[in-house]
Amino acid sequence: MNSERGSSSIRIIGLGNEFRGDDAIGLLAARRLIGVLGDRAEVVEAGVAGVELLELMKGAGTVFLIDAVRSGQGLGTIHRFDVSSGPIAPALFPRSTHAVGVAEVLELARTLGVLPTKVIAYGIEAGDTEVGHPLSPQVSHVLNEVVQLILKEVEASACTNSIS
Repeated sequence: MNSERGSSSIRIIGLGNEFRGDDAIGLLAARRLIGVLGDRAEVVEAGVAGVELLELMKGAGTVFLIDAVRSGQGLGTIHRFDVSSGPIAPALFPRSTHAVGVAEVLELARTLGVLPTKVIAYGIEAGDTEVGHPLSPQVSHVLNEVVQLILKEVEASACTNSIS
């Protein structure tokens, strides 16, 4: 994590394992966002976040999650899921580095009534997640695109929050 978690209206949580190839995408995107966003959003690097994800989302009005996914689509495909409007398929988010899958934790949060008002999950289609392997060229290629998509959404959320 980059700092102590506070009560931020917008929180970005990058998930993954930096030592497992494409599984590092969420952490790498979070690191890029930390330097760009300043105080507009809180950015958290969460290496392994099973049920701990509940605590990481606590107190935020808007949460953006970034993680590797496996849906069978092309390597590097960017998926955007509006978790606020309904569940996402548990099979998309691999459990290789999470004790409990991201989708299951989000549904647990919904059931417990602690899901933040707005939760957007970005999943990047992963390939090689073997220990010691680097990020694949296809996933590396979309890293900046994911960062830019999230920056646009953070700006839109910040504008909406200041109007409310």
